[in-house]
Amino acid sequence: MTLKSLIAAAAVALTMGTLTLGTSGLAAAQGKLEKTDIKIAVGGKPLLYYLPLTLAERLGYFKDAGLNVEVSDFGGGAKSLQALVGGSADVVTGAYDHTIQMQAKGQPIVAVTQLGRYPGIVLASVNKSGTVKSVQDLKGKKVGVTAPGSSTNFMLNHVLTSLGLKPEDASVIGVGGGPSAIAAIKRGEIDAIVNLDPVISQAQADGDITILADTRTEKGTMDVYGGPYPAAVLYMKPDFIKENPKTTQALADVFVRTMLWLNKASTDDVLKVLPEEYFLGNKSLYAQAFEHSKPTYSPDGRFTQEGADAALKVLKAFDPAVASASIDLSKTYTNQYVEDALKRLQK
Repeated sequence: MTLKSLIAAAAVALTMGTLTLGTSGLAAAQGKLEKTDIKIAVGGKPLLYYLPLTLAERLGYFKDAGLNVEVSDFGGGAKSLQALVGGSADVVTGAYDHTIQMQAKGQPIVAVTQLGRYPGIVLASVNKSGTVKSVQDLKGKKVGVTAPGSSTNFMLNHVLTSLGLKPEDASVIGVGGGPSAIAAIKRGEIDAIVNLDPVISQAQADGDITILADTRTEKGTMDVYGGPYPAAVLYMKPDFIKENPKTTQALADVFVRTMLWLNKASTDDVLKVLPEEYFLGNKSLYAQAFEHSKPTYSPDGRFTQEGADAALKVLKAFDPAVASASIDLSKTYTNQYVEDALKRLQK
């Protein structure tokens, strides 16, 4: 190991040590886990939307909880959902919206920890195209999203329906959530983009986009959705919870612990933990992107009824299946595991 890598490893260890919350007895409190090998699916792991997953992994919190985790990264949230439905994933870090949509399809899933309290999604025009000056210009245009059926697609659908348009009035193109999205912008393949940091901050710094709607802040979320709107969550099938209650609690412990760590962490603390490739060649720009996105993260992992109500209202406006279904929001999320974790983590 080089001197540079030794110093980096020491910095990460110091960060973990100085910001670790009271976790003595976490694993012991749960007893023997029903399932220790867990497959987690995610749609765009390097995106700041899913930062808590990478932090939990690199801070060693899964290992502390007695879990051996394998993460599969897909091109968008819709694909990670498919992995759960198809049985190749046990749990997903994905958009809360999917819990409502899947209940409407008779395939219930339950969110057990909230990672994002604001979506952090940005709608921007692509300057090279020059065809979109405002959201009213989206009709008939090519709009890049991380993947069709993902949370970025949902935001686009919401914006279109709020203007009296239909989701199909814009052409949706999956561009991913990393270098492929930047490439699509620079080549002028799309007229507008709906994406997340660090993609948005990099494209903005390069002068390639003009922001039209921004949900990285409470005000921006209010402007777009009219209220709080849950974003990334940890979700799974009810059967998994029933068969693996202690494992479910252990997973909630990990993410609640991560949210509490993130709430106290400085930008430097976060950067020390992350892999170099996340910075897209510009660490200072990534730091700015993180600071833009930091308000989006849940402070403690709890869900709110207000946020669930807002998501249902938005989805009803553009998803016929949700509009025609009788949705029981109490079955889309639970705070049971978060509250249990907080009792022990905040001692």
